[in-house]
Amino acid sequence: MNSTLSTVDRRHEQPPDRAVVSHQPATSIRVGVVDRVALHLGIALIKWGRRPVSVESRERRANRIEHQLACIARERAVERNIRLTSLVR
Repeated sequence: MNSTLSTVDRRHEQPPDRAVVSHQPATSIRVGVVDRVALHLGIALIKWGRRPVSVESRERRANRIEHQLACIARERAVERNIRLTSLVR
């Protein structure tokens, strides 16, 4: 394997050269009343949209009960099939 290594030691300043950084005062931007109202309105809408649903509708309750009954029927069918197949063997 042929490789050439440099013999020159290079030194890097840590942190990099500070002369590049310019120290300009930051300009402040004033926020208007309309912007503040819009911000508060947006936050209120987000909070309102994420509120928990405390009242369960009749349709949702009926769907939940139907789902539970279907799960019970499916479990009974599986148990019945297991019992029938174990008797055959």
